[in-house]
Amino acid sequence: MARMRAGQRETEIMMPSARFADLDGASVLITGGGSGIGAALTEGFMSQGAKVAFVDIADKPSTALADRLEKELGRRPLYLKTDLRDVEALRAAAAKAAKAHGDVTALVNNAALDDRHEVKDVTVEFWDNNLAINLRPHFFTAQAVAPGMKRAGRGSIINFSSTSYLINHPDLPAYTAAKAGILGLTKGLAGKLGADGIRVNAVAPGWVITERQRELWVTEEALAAHVAKQCIKEAMQPDDIVGTVLFLASDASRMLTAQMLIVDGGVL
Repeated sequence: MARMRAGQRETEIMMPSARFADLDGASVLITGGGSGIGAALTEGFMSQGAKVAFVDIADKPSTALADRLEKELGRRPLYLKTDLRDVEALRAAAAKAAKAHGDVTALVNNAALDDRHEVKDVTVEFWDNNLAINLRPHFFTAQAVAPGMKRAGRGSIINFSSTSYLINHPDLPAYTAAKAGILGLTKGLAGKLGADGIRVNAVAPGWVITERQRELWVTEEALAAHVAKQCIKEAMQPDDIVGTVLFLASDASRMLTAQMLIVDGGVL
């Protein structure tokens, strides 16, 4: 379908053309899979033939996504309404995904909340809530699916970080702390789980122009200035992240672990 790359040209943006045979029928769990980058990931894995379960807290966009994919693909992703801050609910969601689709062999920890905040305004409660969304679930979802991956003898865990902590973003210090922490968690889990055939990697997107970004922070001037810093002079869309994640989930990357792949159009 044709969509506008913000501030640039109108072009055809599509799911990756590459096919990964091992993802056909694979059991995949995605957090934050109902909107933004997560919705693109849900669609991307479904298009590969994977059996997808996704966790999200927002009913309306999640249900609309599931309805659309069922209509277009003839198969429906499993939507599991879950508050990521509730670890027991998160564990229960992972168990439901495994019961419905078999042991999860690809986990994508995508969910995040990038609310801007001033240093002077951050309270202990805000800090704890921020990390309870942006860092803590990455560990507990990995903990929940690891036994099933061990049984399968393979697995791929993909944690979403962000380039925000690499470019000294000034407006969200709790968020950037969490996103930096994700890299440490990724490396620690990779070291621990590798002997069981489980790979753990991170993806750090640049500025991806989701609906939320458009509504809250995108201006023509800000977007043009950012795109000017990129080697590839087009604003990034959610679909632009999908191919990297599919590659990391598939056995095409079977010896790639403990790494972070930056997908930012060449800013860094």
